[in-house]
Amino acid sequence: MDTRLSHQISLPLLPTRRDSKGFGVCALPSRRLRSAAVVATAGASRCDPGSSLNAPLEPRSAQGRFLSSVLQNKRQLFHFAAADELKQLADDRESAVSRKLLSSGSDEACLHRRIAQLKEHYSQIAVQDIMYMLIFYKFSEIRVPLVPKLSRCIYNGRLEIWPSKDWELESIHSIDALELIKEHVSAVIGLRVNSSVTDNWATTQIQKLHLGRVYTASILYGYFLKSATLRHQLECSLSDLQINQQRPIQFPKGPVFGCSFPTSTPQAFENRELKHLRHYISGFNPETLQRCAKPRSEEARNLIEKQSIALFGQEKGDEVVVTSFSSLKRLVLEAVAFGTFLWDTEEYVDGVYKLKENDNAEEEEESSSI
Repeated sequence: MDTRLSHQISLPLLPTRRDSKGFGVCALPSRRLRSAAVVATAGASRCDPGSSLNAPLEPRSAQGRFLSSVLQNKRQLFHFAAADELKQLADDRESAVSRKLLSSGSDEACLHRRIAQLKEHYSQIAVQDIMYMLIFYKFSEIRVPLVPKLSRCIYNGRLEIWPSKDWELESIHSIDALELIKEHVSAVIGLRVNSSVTDNWATTQIQKLHLGRVYTASILYGYFLKSATLRHQLECSLSDLQINQQRPIQFPKGPVFGCSFPTSTPQAFENRELKHLRHYISGFNPETLQRCAKPRSEEARNLIEKQSIALFGQEKGDEVVVTSFSSLKRLVLEAVAFGTFLWDTEEYVDGVYKLKENDNAEEEEESSSI
C-alpha cells in the first residue's frame, strides 16, 4: 500500500458564538427549539440515502438529534445551532468543574465530583454527535450522501453502492493532493490509476473485515493529507516571504497544525520540486508521518472507530463479499473525504469546546500500516 500522505484545501470556518455583542453571536434558542424539533425518520431500507439523514451512525444525544432535525428542517440555521450547542456544553462542563472545586473539603464534595464525572461523560457523547453532524453537513454541501450501513447494500453476497459520486468526492482536494489520493485508491483496491469504465465495473472479492480496515486507514490518510498540506502551505509562504524580504525568518517551534516541523529549511524551497506536495511529504521522517496521521483528540479517534463500526458492523469472521471496483473506489474516496472534514471539524470544535488530547497511538499505528 502506498504510504505517502497528501492534503486537502481549507474549508471555510464555521460561525462561532462569542458574546452578546460580538460577531458570530448565535441568536437561536436551541434548547427551546430542540424540545419542539421533529426528528427525521430513516430512509427506505435499501442502499439509497435519498433525502433523509440516512447516515450509518445514529446520534445518541439530545444535541445530535436536535442538529439532525435542524439540518433537515432549518438548514440555514444549522451552523448557529451547532455553535450554540457547543457553547452550552462548554458552559455546563465548566460550571460542573467549578462546583466540584468550590465544594472541595465539604460534605458535598463527593456528590459534586460525581456530577462532574457524569457531566464529562455525557459531554463526550454529545460533542462527538455534534462533530459528526458538522461532518455530515460538509458532505451535504458537495451533495454526497454518506454510504448507509453496508448490510443494506449487500444482496446475495454482492455489495453495490450507487451513485459513485467520484467527481464530487475528488472536487474538495487540490490538484497535488488529488494525484496522491488517486495513487492511494489504486493501491488499496488493486486498480490502476487510469482505469477504464469497463475496469471500474469489473467485480472482485474482498473480506468484509479487511474492507473495514481499509476504510479506517483511508480516513486517517485523508486526515493526514489535510494536516500535511497546511504545513506545506505555511512553509512555502514563509519561504516566499523570506526571499521577497531578503532576511531570515525563524520557523515556529513546537507543534503547528498538530505536527512539529520537519527538518526542511527555507533554502530548501529554492528547489522548485520541493514546492510540490509529493516531494515535500517525501522528506518527512517516520516519526513525523506517524505524528501527523494520529488524530489530535480522543473525540476524533472515537468518531473514526464509531463510524467504521456503524458502517461495517461488529463481525469478526471472514465473510467475503463480491463487489465492483467502482463501489470500492466510492468507499475509499468517502473515507478520505471524511478524514479531511474531520480535521476541519476538530479544529473548529476545539476552539469552542476544549477537546481531550489523544494519547492512544496504538490503533492509529495499526491502521496506518495497512
